[in-house]
Amino acid sequence: MFLVFLGILFGALAMLVPLYRAQKQVARLEEEKQQVEQERELVVDFMHHMVEALGEGLTQDELRQRIVHAAILCSGSLSAALFERTGDGNMRGVAVEGLFPPHRPLPPAAREKLTTRAKFIEQVLRSESFPDNEGVVGAVVQTGKGQLIADAAADDRIVRHEDASLKVRSVIAVPLQFRDEFFGVLAVANSTDGSPFTGTDFSLMQSLAEQAALALHNARFLNYQIEKKQIDLDLSLASGIQQMLLPDAMPEIDGLDIDARYTPAQKVGGDLYDVFALSPRRIGVAVADVSGKGIPASLLMAICRTSLRQIAPRHDSPAKTLTELNRSLGGNLSNGMFITMLYAVVDLDAGSVTFARAGHELPLLSRRNALTGVPDESYVGSEGMSLGMVPDEIFAEVIEDRTELFASGDFLILYTDGITEAPNEEEKEFSNSRLADTVRTLHSRTAKELNDGILESVHRFTGNEPQRDDFTLVAVKRT
Repeated sequence: MFLVFLGILFGALAMLVPLYRAQKQVARLEEEKQQVEQERELVVDFMHHMVEALGEGLTQDELRQRIVHAAILCSGSLSAALFERTGDGNMRGVAVEGLFPPHRPLPPAAREKLTTRAKFIEQVLRSESFPDNEGVVGAVVQTGKGQLIADAAADDRIVRHEDASLKVRSVIAVPLQFRDEFFGVLAVANSTDGSPFTGTDFSLMQSLAEQAALALHNARFLNYQIEKKQIDLDLSLASGIQQMLLPDAMPEIDGLDIDARYTPAQKVGGDLYDVFALSPRRIGVAVADVSGKGIPASLLMAICRTSLRQIAPRHDSPAKTLTELNRSLGGNLSNGMFITMLYAVVDLDAGSVTFARAGHELPLLSRRNALTGVPDESYVGSEGMSLGMVPDEIFAEVIEDRTELFASGDFLILYTDGITEAPNEEEKEFSNSRLADTVRTLHSRTAKELNDGILESVHRFTGNEPQRDDFTLVAVKRT
């Protein structure tokens, strides 16, 4: 009978053991589920902090500080710091909250310079830099993987600070990386309850780091978009102003057919052309190229054009006009900036064109040969240096006028090097010879038709190559 009882008892125990194990497994799964749910809530809370930060339009420094603050709240740590790579390849703390232990031992002589320990630690972290392969932070940078130091006392990479408040018990450091963008390292030290960080804490910090990196990426993208919109607005305004400064119509003078074209390579260019009447039978024609591109070049071009219009009526000589222009522009030219210009005066009564060349491209004259009737193209030279290149005395000594006959049927073509130096797919330039050949075939056409033909020839030559420089072209025909 007793044996039967023992058999029943052991049978019952055998049935209870699996049940106990199942209940224990369920309890463990429930605990893990709660941990996962808690981690999810913390990550969502962290994401909420980041979304709020982006919505507030924080600066980059403010966003970094928000990240370390949110890391402390969500991880339950006493301090946090964010490290970024400097231009020389070192790492530097850019945001800190709490008494985060400095990466290196504190300089004793500096302790008395600051009023509070927290302020002192923050300044040390922001000022010190170290190689990106040094310590725990360096290990994260080099491997791209997070570091969990549960027992900091057993890790030689952790600095032992004399100050008890800076004692490191446990550390987590994780990379801030979104796709191929590396933003730095986020680190937390010492939990609030004094216990070592666990694998669960480490998993949480990795999730937080992913969200922080995404926030930094979005902030950079948003800032880029804002800056781009501002630049586009500035360029649109500058382009509008530049177009207003260019002549909206050519002067109408009996005996002259004039056409001008200007196509900037960017929204705002650095080329200049102007055509204006000096008297009922005389006109001034100018083409210039300002060094550089963009807004600075366009502003200098505007100053140059305004000054030229004021100076030109005072002189019959183009050389004297450019000499005074060089003197007036001296204070507006920063180091390294200069202007090449060709200024010509067409005199119908004298049947001539007189020009001076301040380092600019040679003017092209196209005349019909009186004997053969065949057009004859020639580039006409004169001495001169670019505006703003040399002192006034040297400029005035070098520049000279040159006068050529300008009879009925003759063409004067002024241009910038964007035309002649336009490259094709083989990096060959359009060249002065191709320009002369094009003008020869179109000699009998109007000024507008000539310019159309030149630009068509350039585009046909360059093919699909993008325009690299401004195209400026002025054609004056004696009818």
